[in-house]
Amino acid sequence: MNPLAQPVIYSTIFAGTLITALSSHWFFTWVGLEMNMLAFIPVLTKKMNPRSTEAAIKYFLTQATASMILLMAILFNTMLSGQWAMTNTTNQYSSLMIMMAMAMKLGMAPFHFWVPEVTQGTPLTSGLLLLTWRKLAPISIMYQISPSLNVSLLLTLSILSIMAGSWGGLNQTQLRKILAYSSITHMGWMMAVLPYNPNMTILNLTIYIILTTTAFLLLNLNSGTTTLLLSRTWNKLTWLTPLIPSTLLSLGGLPPLTGFLPKWAIIEEFTKNNSLIISTIMATITLLNLYFYLRLIYSTSITLLPMSNNVKMKWQFEHTKPTPFLPTLIALTTLLLPISPFMLMIL
Repeated sequence: MNPLAQPVIYSTIFAGTLITALSSHWFFTWVGLEMNMLAFIPVLTKKMNPRSTEAAIKYFLTQATASMILLMAILFNTMLSGQWAMTNTTNQYSSLMIMMAMAMKLGMAPFHFWVPEVTQGTPLTSGLLLLTWRKLAPISIMYQISPSLNVSLLLTLSILSIMAGSWGGLNQTQLRKILAYSSITHMGWMMAVLPYNPNMTILNLTIYIILTTTAFLLLNLNSGTTTLLLSRTWNKLTWLTPLIPSTLLSLGGLPPLTGFLPKWAIIEEFTKNNSLIISTIMATITLLNLYFYLRLIYSTSITLLPMSNNVKMKWQFEHTKPTPFLPTLIALTTLLLPISPFMLMIL
């Protein structure tokens, strides 16, 4: 990518997300989504090769289809209600079409197949933006129209997403695909609690962005894209050996780490609404995520093949680029749970 074009591209992505999040008019919301989508394609093709080009095409076709469905739903709702206000989405069919379009943009099951493939075909930094920043605009739309959503359909999509994300990551050795399937699972948790407590979705999204950003930054420092490369962490960057496992355990939602907080709060919210069966199903299926995170931890800190550490240790470690925000992110990833009562009190 041309360095001169980067400020324009990233500012367009930021502006598109901001327009969508702050607008209450359907037309400007759609315009913001399109700005975001079109400006993100050069980010995916930052390294020009056939794999990144294929990933960008898959991304464009999926997002364009979702945008057409969304535009059709907006026009249908406007014809019936005579208004462009997002809070006036009262028509059942328009609401269903908007939910389908947002599910495609968020990569929720059964529209999730593009997420692992696109993430795998892009660099780690582009994959980080795809799995974090690109979620903000669709979730802001779902947040604004949450009172008019079909609860049964949304819970069905959420459970399907948790199942697809948990089962899809079991047989993977590519780290980017594993994080993509983890993102699908987290989207299921966020959307499941949206009809009951939209603010809980924002809390879950915030913690998810912190955890995913930390994981991508650590893997980017390690230059690891497969589980085999993770086993070389010890002799490449020794200080990453305890940090990667703690971050992955937090992503898996293991107490007393930060990742346990949103799952705990969401299960409590379901309990208040007498939805014990749904919360039990979600929590049980999510245990599969913890299993493949444990596989990565095993590769990172336990598997040291084929020789002992003394033989493998380098006499001089590689120099890494400074990452000033990484210590703060690591602290938030592991130590946020003690202040959770205060955060839940605000919600």
